[in-house]
Amino acid sequence: MRTVLGGRVVSALLLAAGGCLHAAASAQAAFPSKPVTIITTFSAGSGPDAMMRAVGEKLSAQWKTPVLVDNRPGGAGFIAINAARAAAPDGHTLLMHEGDAISALPHLFKSRRFRVFDAFEPVGVLYDTPFFVVVSSTSPWKNVGDLLAAAKAKPGALTYGTWGVGSTAHLQSALFEGKAGVRMLHVPYKEMGQLYTGVSTGETDWALGAMASTQFAYQAGRVKYLAVTRARRLPDMPDVPTLAEAGGPANFEASGFVALLAPKGTPEPICERINKDLLAAVASPEVQARFKTFNFEAAPWSPAQTRRAIETRTAAYEQVITSNGIRLD
Repeated sequence: MRTVLGGRVVSALLLAAGGCLHAAASAQAAFPSKPVTIITTFSAGSGPDAMMRAVGEKLSAQWKTPVLVDNRPGGAGFIAINAARAAAPDGHTLLMHEGDAISALPHLFKSRRFRVFDAFEPVGVLYDTPFFVVVSSTSPWKNVGDLLAAAKAKPGALTYGTWGVGSTAHLQSALFEGKAGVRMLHVPYKEMGQLYTGVSTGETDWALGAMASTQFAYQAGRVKYLAVTRARRLPDMPDVPTLAEAGGPANFEASGFVALLAPKGTPEPICERINKDLLAAVASPEVQARFKTFNFEAAPWSPAQTRRAIETRTAAYEQVITSNGIRLD
């Protein structure tokens, strides 16, 4: 009797497993069955928008269906978030959001009770980009050590600029302050162009910035890079030292990444399929050539790695937001 019962249980388990595998294969086979829309927080014509459209062309050719980019900036990202989370969880609508920004939202807008993975499934990352410590080309500081020495000599006097309260630059600059053990004054700007113009004229002492945002001033010779906030120098910019080499804290890195997320409940096989095809599109020579222009780096993260990256930054930002009293709601 026990033998017969065991056999029935094993048979049932095998049938269940077979059913799950069949369902997973069916989900993958059915995707995509119509155009795929990427709802993004970035403005049309911005660097991330241009990169997504380049990758979208590759995905469209691979999927044999249009990939559309729907720009919905504003509202601290919630305009795009709310539109994407209301879509059917079938992979045909994705959210494209700055990874650090969406990681910080739960703590910046506590009244909204937003939690990233209560609303979305992780899919992957479009790219990762390092930040530079940017100062005016006429600044007397030759390295980050000089900047920190000046900050320690006059606590609260030195200024750092960002593209807004609660922005990635604000939060990462505040983290940098903590790691370096200094206190400086935050100067928020309304636009990135204004920010780096302000740095170039000496109106603001320094700022963190990506190549895509600062190269107009850097190539014109109006700003210089004291360091790249990476553990290793960039191959294309070997003369720019790392933060640690330049006299900054050895255990600090700052970068930005652009994440793709799917509405909660999207089947895992579809998320995995999109991730695989995304990585292939990003790795294409044409996309890599465009990435190189802005020092964007491919981030071959799986959905699980994307989840961990967002969760890690969410925890880090909770601490810095609380300790600095930063709120947006």
